[in-house]
Amino acid sequence: MTSFAPDSIVLNRKLPLWYQVSQSLRASILGRSPHDPLRLPTEERLAGHYGVSVLTMRQALKELEDEGLISRHRRRGTFIEPGARRGSPVRLLGSVDAIVAQQSGMTTELLEHGQVPVSGELSDFFPDLAEVAAYHRLRGDERTGEPTNHARNHVRPELAALFDPLELTRHPMTKVLRDVAGVDIGRITDTVEARLADPETARLLRVPLLSPILRYTGVTYGVDGRVLDVAVIHYRGDRFSFSVTLEAT
Repeated sequence: MTSFAPDSIVLNRKLPLWYQVSQSLRASILGRSPHDPLRLPTEERLAGHYGVSVLTMRQALKELEDEGLISRHRRRGTFIEPGARRGSPVRLLGSVDAIVAQQSGMTTELLEHGQVPVSGELSDFFPDLAEVAAYHRLRGDERTGEPTNHARNHVRPELAALFDPLELTRHPMTKVLRDVAGVDIGRITDTVEARLADPETARLLRVPLLSPILRYTGVTYGVDGRVLDVAVIHYRGDRFSFSVTLEAT
């Protein structure tokens, strides 16, 4: 049986190693595909994967066991709990115009764009597609030029053909889809999670590796219910906060 394969990370020696390893494993467990195996590699293999001692690995696994994400069985091994899932997201409700306004007011550099295969993470959103159009942008503060977030958008190819990629250096994707491509947007769902900066994010946003960041996922649906765009944006944790206002009725 194929074993679970965790993501690799570069460890920061200023933070407890067991904590960094447990957080990396936690992210891999919660972000896994439903088809991934539930069995984890042995302690020795995991320790070798992360470059830590077996004792450190045991401490990291105990943290996940205490959280209820894994169970450990003598002679049988360590298994992900089938019910291990992310907590329910906070849903932010508002108008498309409000979302466009929040995404405006920044300098934007288009780092790359092109067709990419639909990955496992995207397959639930685009079950009918083999490829999507991908756009990677770096955005910064207009006044200081300091990078504040980097965004990856994944758009249906037939919609990508309706606009010039350079439009994304001037406007948010939501505005481009609606006002340039002429797409009727039905709704947008937002999810915000706390994460630690991976090597790419740390380099692009000029922050220390494993420093706190906010990971935003925005899924844009058409009026027919189809997913039009999936945006994944990593924000500097020291530059952004998200607030929700609820009207009492």
